[in-house]
Amino acid sequence: MTLGSAHLLLVDDDASLLKLLGMRLESRGYRVTTALSGREALACIANERPDLVLSDLRMDEMDGMALFGEIQSCQPGLPVIILTAHGSISEAVSATRQGVFSFLTKPVDKDELFAAVDEALIQTPNTNDAEATWRADIITRSVKMEQVLEQARLVASADVSVLVTGPSGSGKELLANAIHKASVRADHPFIAINCGALPEQLLESELFGHAKGAFTGAVNAHEGLFQAANGGTLFLDEIGDMPLALQVKLLRALQERQVRPLGSTRSIPIDVRIISATHRDLDLAMREGDFREDLYYRLNVVNLRLPPLKDRAEDVPLLAKHLLDKIAARHKPFIKGFSPEAMEQLAASAWPGNVRQLVNVVEQCVALSSSPIIPRGLVAQALATEENKLPSFNEARSSFERSYLIKVLKITDGNVTQAAKIAGRNRTDFYKLLSRHNLEPAMFKDSVEQ
Repeated sequence: MTLGSAHLLLVDDDASLLKLLGMRLESRGYRVTTALSGREALACIANERPDLVLSDLRMDEMDGMALFGEIQSCQPGLPVIILTAHGSISEAVSATRQGVFSFLTKPVDKDELFAAVDEALIQTPNTNDAEATWRADIITRSVKMEQVLEQARLVASADVSVLVTGPSGSGKELLANAIHKASVRADHPFIAINCGALPEQLLESELFGHAKGAFTGAVNAHEGLFQAANGGTLFLDEIGDMPLALQVKLLRALQERQVRPLGSTRSIPIDVRIISATHRDLDLAMREGDFREDLYYRLNVVNLRLPPLKDRAEDVPLLAKHLLDKIAARHKPFIKGFSPEAMEQLAASAWPGNVRQLVNVVEQCVALSSSPIIPRGLVAQALATEENKLPSFNEARSSFERSYLIKVLKITDGNVTQAAKIAGRNRTDFYKLLSRHNLEPAMFKDSVEQ
């Protein structure tokens, strides 16, 4: 993006001044959008994020500083220049302390205005999608997702640990990879591992490596992922499922910035950025003693939460088309799209499995379609198949645990001591299980007087 091609949003309740200022900036090559109020400006920003906002200070209903506050809430990092005919030193100081980029007094000198605009654009990284290759794999038009992506862009350069939370299938690894691509580590490896998919000893070996003969079967030395990701980013998916013993070793590695392979007496220096992710409630896990508080604060310097697909329904048609084009190109190039009724069915679905479920549905539709346009019936069939699919091991275990707990609580009329005895667990562990599944013993007590 050249400075002259930047998109500016001008906000002023004086239509004539708004037109004059707009013409002045357009003459320099800027693309200008205008708004006559703060509310109208926020609607413009929701529709298309500008590169810079210039707003009058004194406006009815919502003044310039109130608008600035709303912008910081929905689009943190978007620079704002305040213009006022009633400027004072105290107002200027207050505005800049709150984060306003610049404070200019009307009538604005043309050269001073251009200089302020250029400086703001130079100091603000470009977020134009055509050039933002770091986020090219994330398809969205959702305001909620754009807010997360803006936060991700800002944190990428800080080189701090990031915890990505959100429901399963919402795209946590994609976001982690995007942060890596936007960082100074982009030319070094991005390596991901699922901490809940491997047994403890194998996970420890994968992360930290092992020396030859460290355990039965270790016929050769093995470089761990910390070493493999040196200089780059290590993505620890489902960090909430990491065993406590390994959490201790991970914390030590992060604190000391070195790792010691299994069976070795030598520590190896590492330079790795950690991005972790989980769908679990780590606050609850800490209270239950399943996750270390010191590790949590080491990993959770910045928390980015991805919304479920149902909260970004406007993205469903966009994602479905993108996925269809990509999948059909590999398998059935003659397939060109969804029928309007099929797209309506996709848009109206709840998507409990989030983007991952949408990918599966589109893949099924492509596999079963014999026509260029996918009909509604195929979409309905694929959605029904997804609802009846075999759950993952973790999903099945969680479902069984909850059903079992409900059964023993019903048998004992909510008596925790008796229920824990039947389950073969002590009371403390049993209460932890109840808390994990949001079950209250009182719900199962017989309230009917005999």
